[in-house]
Amino acid sequence: MGRSMKKTIGVAIIGCGLIGQKRAKFLQENDELVGCVDLDIKKAKLLADDWSICTNDYIDITRGSDADIIIVATPNKFLAEIAIDALCHNKHVLIEKPAGINSNEILKIINASVSNNKKVWVGYNHRWHPAPMVVRSMIKDGVIGEVMYCRGLYGHGGRKGMETEWRAGVGELVDQGSHLIDLASWFFDHSEWCHVDGLTPSYFWDGYTDDNAFMTLVNKNNQTAFLHASCTEWRNMFQFEIYGKLGKLRIDGLGGSYGIERLTWYDMSEQNTFPIITSWEYPQPDESWAKEWTAFKNVIKYDLNPTSSIYDALDVIETIEKIKRANDNY
Repeated sequence: MGRSMKKTIGVAIIGCGLIGQKRAKFLQENDELVGCVDLDIKKAKLLADDWSICTNDYIDITRGSDADIIIVATPNKFLAEIAIDALCHNKHVLIEKPAGINSNEILKIINASVSNNKKVWVGYNHRWHPAPMVVRSMIKDGVIGEVMYCRGLYGHGGRKGMETEWRAGVGELVDQGSHLIDLASWFFDHSEWCHVDGLTPSYFWDGYTDDNAFMTLVNKNNQTAFLHASCTEWRNMFQFEIYGKLGKLRIDGLGGSYGIERLTWYDMSEQNTFPIITSWEYPQPDESWAKEWTAFKNVIKYDLNPTSSIYDALDVIETIEKIKRANDNY
């Protein structure tokens, strides 16, 4: 079936698992799902609309569909290959983090984007949660003064058979650690990391690439990020603290199994003994996916530079590569 008269933007989803399903859920009224791709064709058909092309070969979509935007939500090893093919065939791309398995792949995506004048957005949706958005605004407004350092912890609960899941081959450094690195860079206004160190052990899960990742990052302003990603947390949890000379901001939870999202401000601006503590909760459903999608469509519509760019993804991957090299020295 041809493009519906009521729809204006053709969208295809390549990778119809959990993340692809989330992306499909937040498509908007002027979006038409023109194609669904998955190696398991049943997943593609379950996600598709009546008029969508369903296939297990991404080339059918990147080269032969009405898609204006392609969402790439496959396992990491396929991300770059598919994104590059889409860009080279006149499609804009939203690619899930980390966008590739190494910096060479990310550089090839950058080249394809520039050469074909197409936009690339990298799906670091945690930036679009309400607490991180407020934190970044408060940092920029100087509410906690000059930022000194931050601490981040992101953890999975454990479950039987976890070592057989896809995350085992990826490891915590890439899976949840990439989100922590991206947030630290974002809060510190994308300052280059001049010192990178870390450990990536596998303590518990046999067959896991790394079930914990401990990271220490220092930027050119001597601001330090202490980050820990773990799948031996035994209960899903998220916590991020940013310490300034006038106080501290602390995020707890991401909603759902991670607990109600909460932001706490410890204000030391008026005294030097005990802080004035103010907290806000965000119990509403997760709107980060919808906000991120709207932002990317505006980037395309108004020819803007993506705020979650492929260059940000390159910074994260290069940091991960440095941590892996540092770990090899221990």
